Amino acid sequence: MQHLNTFSKTRLAWLLLLLSIIIFEGCALFFQHVMNLAPCVMCVYERVAMMGIGFAAIIGLIAPKNTAFRWIGLAGWGYCAYRGVVLAHQHVGFQFNPSPFATCDLFVQFPSWAPINHWVPWMFEAYGDCAKVVWTFLGQSMPQWLVIIFGANLIVWAIMVIAQFFGNKKA
Repeated sequence: MQHLNTFSKTRLAWLLLLLSIIIFEGCALFFQHVMNLAPCVMCVYERVAMMGIGFAAIIGLIAPKNTAFRWIGLAGWGYCAYRGVVLAHQHVGFQFNPSPFATCDLFVQFPSWAPINHWVPWMFEAYGDCAKVVWTFLGQSMPQWLVIIFGANLIVWAIMVIAQFFGNKKA
């Protein structure tokens, strides 16, 4: 754990987190713009949760040795990964347990002070159906993969948080 504590204080740790998020966001844009898979409302919300982890990684990357920056980065990472798991799990429910009483919204709803779907519509506008399975890999749909990805983020986050309490031993 001491090694993970030391690693969390390096820019490399936060850069790896940021690069993983860039890769996942790049995959989402590939699916949308190259494979022409229409993102649904839940897809867009999951994309925002993923970007939240990326912003948390940037905060940690700024000053990883600074306790405040590192803990703010960890808090943002944990919150966004948790929200991502919740959203992806709900999305899986829409796909595999359809109900007329539980459906996703027709349009994304962002705060009036941050209508990112109007600012960057090519990335945040939803026009797909949440209940439709449009892609699978190894028998899992995209939201099922997102449950795995966000869940893995939560596990790694928890390990890194625990490692924060195992500081360097004094000789």
